[in-house]
Amino acid sequence: MKYDNIVKGKFISRPNRFIANVEVNEKVEICHVKNTGRCKELLTSDATVFVQEHNNPKRKTKFSLIGVIKGNRMINMDSQVPNKVVQEWILKGNLFKDLVLIKPEQKYNNSRFDFYVETKDRKAFIEVKGVTLENEGIVMFPDAPTERGLKHVKELCQCIKDGYDAYVIFVIQMKEVLYFKPNIETHKEFGDALKDAKKAGVNILAVDCDVTQDTINIKDYVEVKL
Repeated sequence: MKYDNIVKGKFISRPNRFIANVEVNEKVEICHVKNTGRCKELLTSDATVFVQEHNNPKRKTKFSLIGVIKGNRMINMDSQVPNKVVQEWILKGNLFKDLVLIKPEQKYNNSRFDFYVETKDRKAFIEVKGVTLENEGIVMFPDAPTERGLKHVKELCQCIKDGYDAYVIFVIQMKEVLYFKPNIETHKEFGDALKDAKKAGVNILAVDCDVTQDTINIKDYVEVKL
């Protein structure tokens, strides 16, 4: 996954979930934030960020906030990109060796899962979650309560009962982390639901990513501690 027209900037402020003020080329620009999470540990005063410049006159903002440097880490914070990198990763032969079909945004009962996959002898639903919250090498999800995520995990258990395979894939939008765990301090019910899902047969996976200013690609599996 590669971005075009990436420019370095300095974070100034975030008036709301959707926009941020960023200094780009010595001018403060209003940027679209492609992540509605809190991200308070990332978007700190004067943090070095990377924004994508758009040439579409119909856009309300000229720039989108893509990445940030936290300490020595380059972190991608685009919440739309995890699905794209997972699709690329699967199509390269990862996770399923005999892939027949991969279909994004598949409705099932009362949910819409990120992917429906078929192999020669299996059918599976996959839900993808992007992870940007990190503390001393430990990465966590969510950074804010997620009723939608809770619903998805519970409905994946129903998929298992109905004879499908089911996966939750946590895409860690950085590399060289220690392990992944649910953020029970923020949303204990989500962490409990993950434990129940694993017992029910849902595959709970985490993968880290090689991240640069303008690229992100899945690298390795990361240990999951529930």
